[in-house]
Amino acid sequence: MKKNDENQRLDRFLSKNLPCLPPALMYKYFRLKRIKINGKRAKGDQRIVTGDVVSLYIGDEFFDTPSEETDYLRVTPKLDILYEDENLLLVDKKPGMIVHSDDTEAINTLIAHIKAYLYQKKEWDPSLENSFAPALCNRIDRNTGGIVIAAKNAEALRVMNEKIKNREIRKLYLCLISGALKPPVGRLDGYILKNGEENLVTVSDRPIKGAKPASTVYRTISSGSGYSLLECELLTGRTHQIRAQLAHAGHPIVGDGKYGKTGGKKVLGFSHQALYSYKLIFSFKTPAGVLGYLKDRCFTVESVDFANRFPTGKGQSIGSDKSSKTKG
Repeated sequence: MKKNDENQRLDRFLSKNLPCLPPALMYKYFRLKRIKINGKRAKGDQRIVTGDVVSLYIGDEFFDTPSEETDYLRVTPKLDILYEDENLLLVDKKPGMIVHSDDTEAINTLIAHIKAYLYQKKEWDPSLENSFAPALCNRIDRNTGGIVIAAKNAEALRVMNEKIKNREIRKLYLCLISGALKPPVGRLDGYILKNGEENLVTVSDRPIKGAKPASTVYRTISSGSGYSLLECELLTGRTHQIRAQLAHAGHPIVGDGKYGKTGGKKVLGFSHQALYSYKLIFSFKTPAGVLGYLKDRCFTVESVDFANRFPTGKGQSIGSDKSSKTKG
């Protein structure tokens, strides 16, 4: 230890010099006696002095310079796991978290939390892999919540990508909209044109150049006070499909400032758009290989905040209904 390092707390010194070591893991290593000063057990609040020798019995990866590939090492994993087995993770992503890094966030991403979780469980070690890393099979917008599928191995990723492509996985959403759709149960059909530069789509009732067909089925769960709670199912998987189609129909999702009024956001106290991918059904129609055991299984988020606060008209909220509990 050098003169300029003197009198610092050891935990703060390590945080500065080992940015790839998550704080929670560092304190765990203190408890496990894997961090020592001068050959003796060290404590985080211990002050260091010139000449001290700090010994660290930790993985080599924590001494790396931070990079996009090692961002997960800087994360203390926090996940709401709906289901897990040797092949897959189903994670309930909360609104506000981004799934992959972008210009606004590089570290606190869903995939980084998943990698950190599996790494700390010793289920994945990049030093033992030639190319595979845990990967997300589907994406959800930052301000939308819901179920995200993560593959733990290459074969599971291959099968899931195939099933998603072939529409053998059903995804159902809850959303709160302004007004009431007529009829209360129906289907929205149209054509969606994507503007990649602005991350925005437009909806047309007729075919236009570059637009792709989009279909969403819906059913009204409850209506009242100028709002309706819907369940929607995607029949196609276009960017911002539910948000854009409902806005085009004249009933934007509460809190969605991109495709309609943010109506109800302040009144109802929502911090994000009221849209949640709350149910996932593995409706396999063809052999699913290593994932065959998931055929016909259904997984449901137990509680969706905006749905819990919107009465169904039967004296209880959608989140308190027995059918909404997790199945798996």
